[in-house]
Amino acid sequence: MLRPSFAIGTIKVRAGARREVSLPISRLITGAEVSLPVHVLHGREDGPVLWLSAAIHGDEVVGIDVIRRVLAHLDPKTMRGTVLAVPIVNVLGAMNGDRYLPDRRDLNRSFPGSARGSLAGRIAHLMMTEIIARSEVGIDLHSGADRRTNLPQIRCDVEDPRTRELAEAFGAPVIFHARLRDGSLRAAARERGARVLLYEAGEAWRFDEWAIEAGVVGVLRVLAVMDMIELPDLPELAPPLSASEICLRSGWVRARRAGIVHLDAALGQHVKDGERLGELYSSFGKRLALVKADRDGVVIGRSVAPIVQRGDALVHLGELEPAEGG
Repeated sequence: MLRPSFAIGTIKVRAGARREVSLPISRLITGAEVSLPVHVLHGREDGPVLWLSAAIHGDEVVGIDVIRRVLAHLDPKTMRGTVLAVPIVNVLGAMNGDRYLPDRRDLNRSFPGSARGSLAGRIAHLMMTEIIARSEVGIDLHSGADRRTNLPQIRCDVEDPRTRELAEAFGAPVIFHARLRDGSLRAAARERGARVLLYEAGEAWRFDEWAIEAGVVGVLRVLAVMDMIELPDLPELAPPLSASEICLRSGWVRARRAGIVHLDAALGQHVKDGERLGELYSSFGKRLALVKADRDGVVIGRSVAPIVQRGDALVHLGELEPAEGG
């Protein structure tokens, strides 16, 4: 029997087809409609429903291109299950060149939202009812905040066996056991029973190729381990040579005083407590202080801003899970 069509908004997508759907959000002062763009790929055969989302913060554009490239690999005629891809969740933030919505609300602190709430609450409610409530698994794509860059990493609940299995299949260098934040998409989706991987990589407002490539490969690996697709026989899609390292907690090394910083610490670098990470200089070129690691760990994020104030975050260190038998 032919698989039933997938209904979303006012559209029905037949099995083995893809559709681009616009879910109305609001109207601009000009009267022009603002909509949530959704790509629906409804596989010919039965299988799970997975969502992909990006740009929940309007300045985090890495995930937009990850989704574009992933969709180019997928054919609903040969897929099992359904993929719901939302390349730009925070449409107004992306249009305005801003991380947040016009009312300055953080969309990723506004879930599960409300149909009669603020603009952020309405967008969150639309995502919850049309996308998340229909899905078993989600991959939410992020990048570093303004003037920060992140090592490719998956943030998730590593204590849930199935979530950890999916995270390990993704194959990012690091899996970070991240607590749930109130109002986040991940927390609201988990309450609905969905398992969520949050991908972090690269810098805001930049198409960092290494971050995009790692995201595309990781998403395709997850789709394959969920038996939704067959992986193409490409070298870059082979299982990673080494397992992801597990981070149980993390902390930022901060500037001890204002100055001009030169960081030597590279993303993915393993460091020891007290190890030199860089130096702070005055505008006259005098060295003011060394930047040193305050714990053993791996560099999972770092600032790219040269001028810093006292207390500014410089290097994000993740503490690694002890090796078995260690």
